[in-house]
Amino acid sequence: MFNQPTALRSVLNPKYLEFVLSDQYDIGQWKECLFWLRGLNDTYRVRTSAGMYILRVYRTEITEADVQYELSLLSQLKGILGSSVHTDIGEYIEKKDRSGYTALDAAEGRRMAVMFRYIEGTENNLEDEQSCYAFGQSAAELHKAMDQVTVELPRYELDLKFLIDEPLERIINYIGEKNEAAAFLHTFGTALKERIAAVSKQGLDTGLCHGDMHGNNNAFQQGKQFIHYDFEWAAKGWRAYDLAQVKARKRQSGEQREALWNALLKGYRSVRSFSAQDEEAVDLFIMARRFWVMGLDVAFIESDMGALDYGADWLNSFIEEFRDTGIVQ
Repeated sequence: MFNQPTALRSVLNPKYLEFVLSDQYDIGQWKECLFWLRGLNDTYRVRTSAGMYILRVYRTEITEADVQYELSLLSQLKGILGSSVHTDIGEYIEKKDRSGYTALDAAEGRRMAVMFRYIEGTENNLEDEQSCYAFGQSAAELHKAMDQVTVELPRYELDLKFLIDEPLERIINYIGEKNEAAAFLHTFGTALKERIAAVSKQGLDTGLCHGDMHGNNNAFQQGKQFIHYDFEWAAKGWRAYDLAQVKARKRQSGEQREALWNALLKGYRSVRSFSAQDEEAVDLFIMARRFWVMGLDVAFIESDMGALDYGADWLNSFIEEFRDTGIVQ
């Protein structure tokens, strides 16, 4: 199997993408296709005679079923949020055949490609109470709209298996069971799961979540509206997990953080309920998110990041962070 050259992750030539895709969309004559950003997926900026667009080429791990789920969700949200004051989404562009994606044969396997509208506007860093209040309203409107969505397609959930068990397995496979950090990570993961399970019994708000509401994917503002995009991780889960990602964003100053968070909650609660139990659970989900991020780091070492920056310093930084939570003494 490995006696031939193989690729784990390629970068598709923009000229090739233009050749394959330009006739499939009714968006004018293509003037430019520019490789724009390498993230979990590859992003290209497409300029045509009709305007600007964003082309996302997903990594091979994102299957056709995953993309079908995301696009079905976006289609429904667009209709539900059509008259929303505070909230909109970055919708996808249909192809001429009315489908929403193309399967491309890359060196490493099949990769799905989707065209999105280009989001004009200003990124709001949520550094003042007024902005945080407005974002809270928008996040609540998004959750309220997601309560009205029905996607009849299989999907994972943002549960303890997804947030802790699977990342833990990935991390231990990487560092080795004999690593002195392994025992602590097992203990920390178990303790964190027990705490989340205990607070969940009190009755937390669950439903469809954005899944990646860390601010960068949600903080573009057009007028009074926040434009939410990158719904790749959208799935059923705890709403406190969604908001935990906003509370943990690192662009806000420490001195203002509590006031900004309270303003965001006030804005959210002006649209829909968020109980004291949900609020209490947020800090637990910040920890769970960090555990998941650690597992995500590991997932991309082999195919994208390389091991150089993911050695002892990287591991010790997470261990120190988890010890500082006080969950495990």
